[in-house]
Amino acid sequence: MSFKFLLPAALITIMVAFLTSLGFWQLDRADEKRAIENAIEIANTGTVEVVTSLDGLEEKEYYHVWLKGYYLPEKQFIYDNQIVQQTSGYYVLTPFVIESSNKAILINRGFMPWRGQRDKLAYIGLSNGDTQIKVQISIPVKRMELGESEIGTEFPILLQSLDLGIMGNLSDLDFAPVLGLLSPESDHGFVRQWKPYTGSIGKHIGYAIQWFLMALVLAFIGIRLCLKYRKS
Repeated sequence: MSFKFLLPAALITIMVAFLTSLGFWQLDRADEKRAIENAIEIANTGTVEVVTSLDGLEEKEYYHVWLKGYYLPEKQFIYDNQIVQQTSGYYVLTPFVIESSNKAILINRGFMPWRGQRDKLAYIGLSNGDTQIKVQISIPVKRMELGESEIGTEFPILLQSLDLGIMGNLSDLDFAPVLGLLSPESDHGFVRQWKPYTGSIGKHIGYAIQWFLMALVLAFIGIRLCLKYRKS
C-alpha cells in the first residue's frame, strides 16, 4: 500500500476511535448525573434526623439534618467572589460546635451583597448560646485559583477558596470535611437560595449521540476512500 493511502487511513482510524471514546465518556457522565439524582432522591425521603456526631457526615451528602450546639461568631470566614441573582457578594461561614463534642462544622449562613462597599462588611454577629439548626450536608469543592492569594489572620477572615485544613489551622478547630447549608427555616441566616441540583442527563446523552454520529460519518468516509483505492 502507498503512503498516500496509509496516512489518511491512519488519521481516520485515530479520529474514529477518539470520537467514539468521547461518546462513551459522555455516557459515563450521564450515569454520574443519574447517580447524583438518585442520591438526592434517597436523601430527601424520610424524617430529618438529629446528628450528635460529625463522624461519617461526608456519607450524608444532600441529607437534611438537625444539629445541636453553638456558634463561634468570633471565628467566622467570608467566602468572597460569589454571584447570586447577578449580584456580587460573599457567603458567611460560621463554625458550629456540636453539643458534647470538640468537633466543629462550618455553616454557610447565606449570601450578603457587597453593595459597592468592598471595604465594609455587613453585620454578621450573633450570640454563641446553645441552639438547634437545620442544615443540608454539602461536600465543599475547592475553587481553582490563578495564583496563591494572601490569607489574613484577623477574623472574620476573607477567603477566595475553601480549604478546610487551612481554615481549621487558622481557627484552631477540628472541622468535619463537609459544609452545612443553613436552612431558610433556621434563624440567624442571610440570603439562602441554595440552588437545587439540576442534572443534565439529557444534555450528556445528546452530546454522546453527536460524537457517535461524527464517528460514523468519518468511518463511512474512510470506507469509501478504501473502496476507491482498491478500484484504482
